[in-house]
Amino acid sequence: MADLTELGSEVTACQRCGLCKTRLHAVPGDGPVSARLMFIGEAPGKQEDQQGRPFIGASGKFLTHLIARAGFQREQAYITNVVKCRPPDNRDPRPEEIVACASFLDRQIALINPAVIVTVGRISMARYFPNEKISAIHGQARQINGRLVVAMYHPAAALHQPALRTTLQTDFDALRLLLDKQFGVDQGATQRASP
Repeated sequence: MADLTELGSEVTACQRCGLCKTRLHAVPGDGPVSARLMFIGEAPGKQEDQQGRPFIGASGKFLTHLIARAGFQREQAYITNVVKCRPPDNRDPRPEEIVACASFLDRQIALINPAVIVTVGRISMARYFPNEKISAIHGQARQINGRLVVAMYHPAAALHQPALRTTLQTDFDALRLLLDKQFGVDQGATQRASP
C-alpha cells in the first residue's frame, strides 16, 4: 500500500473530475501518519487552494482553536477533506466529485487508522451519517466500523452564524471528555486550551 507521500503525489496529479481544471493546488491532507484523531472537512477553500494545505484560512484558525480546546495540538491530528480540490466559488462539492475523491479518503483512513474521526460539516457527515441532519446529531459520537465518529458543524458556519460559535465550543468541550476517555486523561497533548 502506498504511503501518505505517494498518495499525496497521486492526489496532486489527479484528473478524475473537472475540479482539476480550476484548481491551483490539490490539497491532499496534513498531519502525522500516527495520528489517533482525524478531521474530515468538505473541500478546500481559496487559501487552501493557493497553498495546498487544508484548513489554513479563517475556518482553519478557528478549527485549530477548537482542536486545542479538545486537548490536542493541531500537529497531532490528521486533517483532510472529502474533496481534495476547491470547487469554484466555494460551492458544495457535487456527488460525482465526492465519488472521484472517495478512494483517496478511503486510503488515507486505512493508512492512518485513526481511533476517532471527526466529520466537519454536513458533506463529510453524510459519509458516515446518511440521511441525518447535522442540526440533530452535531456533537454526537457513534461507533462505526470499529472507530468513533463524531459529527461537528463546520467552523465556517460559526463564522457566518455567530450563534453557532458557542454550540461548536460546547461540542468540542464534550469531544475533549470523549477523547480523555478514549485515550486516557494525559493523551500526550503538550498544550491544552483554557476552558
